[in-house]
Amino acid sequence: MNLLSLLAQALGVVILADFAAGVVHWLEDAYGSEDTPVVGALLIRPNIVHHHCPRYFTRLSWWQSSWDLLLLGALIIGGAAWADLLTWHVWLFVLLSVNANQVHKWSHMSRGEVGPVVAKLQDWRILLTPRQHAVHHTDPKNTYYCPITNLVNPALEALRFWDCLESVIETLTGATHRQDTSNRGEGPAPTWAIEHHRPSPVPATEDLVVAKPDTAR
Repeated sequence: MNLLSLLAQALGVVILADFAAGVVHWLEDAYGSEDTPVVGALLIRPNIVHHHCPRYFTRLSWWQSSWDLLLLGALIIGGAAWADLLTWHVWLFVLLSVNANQVHKWSHMSRGEVGPVVAKLQDWRILLTPRQHAVHHTDPKNTYYCPITNLVNPALEALRFWDCLESVIETLTGATHRQDTSNRGEGPAPTWAIEHHRPSPVPATEDLVVAKPDTAR
């Protein structure tokens, strides 16, 4: 196997991991609520908090923001090993997936907070950039769900992937995208969603994330 083939396979794994993380993010945003059994309190509620107070989870540790992905990654590794399919592709997929929330967290932090290595990877568009992720946090917050790279979101948006998927689901089940009270005019926000808000030190001007959908892609 030559180097070009290995790089192409690695890129495919990266794209797959980013897409899979985006699907999970979309499900959390679009369907379910804080009252959904089991996952409501554990996954949906923190996600709603994040839309109201985007920088709140930057104060969380890696474990606090990634324990669920670590558990899922362990299950994938165990299942692949049991099926004798544990290749480097699976390891890379799990490594990226387990750290999806951490990369997402970096897109909400200033260059000074993430450090020079992560900042440079964002500059090179290897990791999701704050500017691209700002599109997701622009009302109505229903696109650009993939949290790892800058590669997948624009392609899915060009295909109107999420809109089409939600239309199919609505046609088949009647379920519609959950109301997002963090959008202007869709409130009021539940008290528990904004109780985590705490003024954060304002980063330097060049580090601020400005949501400009027409230039952020």
